[in-house]
Amino acid sequence: MNKFMDWLENSFAPKLEKVTNLTWIVVIKDSLLQILPFILAGSIFCCLAILNNYVPSLPSFWTPFGWTMSKISLMVAFLIPFNYCEKKKFRKQRIIAGISGLILFMIFCEPQIQAGGVVGQGQDLYGAAGMFVAIFAGIISGLIFGAFAKFSFFKEDSPIPDFVRQWFDALLPIILTVCLGWLFAGILGWDVASAIQVVFEPLGKFANTPGGFILILFLYTFIYSMGISTWVLTPMSEPIKLQSIAANLSLVAAGTATYHNLLPFTETFIYTCYLWIGGVGCTLPLVILMCRSRSAELKALGKACLVPGVFNINEPVVFGAIAWNPLLMVPMWLNGLILPALTWLFTKVIPFAPIPKIQFELWYCPYPISTLISTQGSITGLIFIILTFVVSTFIWYPFFKAYEKEKLAEEAEEAKA
Repeated sequence: MNKFMDWLENSFAPKLEKVTNLTWIVVIKDSLLQILPFILAGSIFCCLAILNNYVPSLPSFWTPFGWTMSKISLMVAFLIPFNYCEKKKFRKQRIIAGISGLILFMIFCEPQIQAGGVVGQGQDLYGAAGMFVAIFAGIISGLIFGAFAKFSFFKEDSPIPDFVRQWFDALLPIILTVCLGWLFAGILGWDVASAIQVVFEPLGKFANTPGGFILILFLYTFIYSMGISTWVLTPMSEPIKLQSIAANLSLVAAGTATYHNLLPFTETFIYTCYLWIGGVGCTLPLVILMCRSRSAELKALGKACLVPGVFNINEPVVFGAIAWNPLLMVPMWLNGLILPALTWLFTKVIPFAPIPKIQFELWYCPYPISTLISTQGSITGLIFIILTFVVSTFIWYPFFKAYEKEKLAEEAEEAKA
């Protein structure tokens, strides 16, 4: 165990940190996080849409939902080249680069819908379904504008005003970006959007298999236990989660949603329904154990972490007790394996607890309130989240007692000194 921990601390973690700081990883992550307010707004409208089933006279809340969640890929196509230019300090080009990324994305989506033989806009891809296409278009636009960031038609001592120079200097990358999209999607007739989706489709399918579901959620707990934020997985996981919830909502709208075909790898299922009580790794049971500890240090830490933990904010307990502490890292890993397996069993294999049919991504809503909302008041869902809490407590308990014993010995030594 000591050799393994030494390898993690001195070899694995530093290399992973380097990956997390790569320019494009940071740019994509930041861009996806910046659309989070629109996703949360869409989540609220989705929940309010339930009222339309009971009060038909109300205006449909699916309309504002469409103007938030159904446009997030458009936002990402703009934000990625914008943030890339911002990070590379090409500030003069950032807005034009963002708009060019948006145009390129729309060009790629162009062949998706054909009505009466007339090519129309692939608006289905403007939402979560086109996320990988938007990322690709954003990267291409960012690279083109980055390549021409220092190019200018004018000399530095030119008397022409800066804003006029910027207009003309932006012409070349704009034309290249548009012509690139026109070449592939228009002249050659390539369905770029479908090709990109085909490439990433296996990743989405894998995440919604038992092995993929458990492995990815274990990875969340594994890297978080080393103090590395799980946001680093955003470029990979967020598009899949958004596409899964979009597919689920389509099944619900069509009236064909069952536990067989609903996809579990969604933000709602993982963060607000069953799994991460208190935050990634299900840490609220540990916080409660700390609050009842005989160790003064652990008791004080537990009390400090309790209120954030109730609202699923677990950075205080992770960085205060778990990170790089083998006695608490191991149970966090076990939670990352056992709880996803248990959740899959009782939702996908045995349909005891329902898979959410709405989008509810307000992850800071306390459990089990969030479970009741996301499952639309399911009693079996409530029973299952209580079972999850109990199982997690049993996982944490023996490791916590060993850690508490160490702390009590340290405190006794300090008292003697």
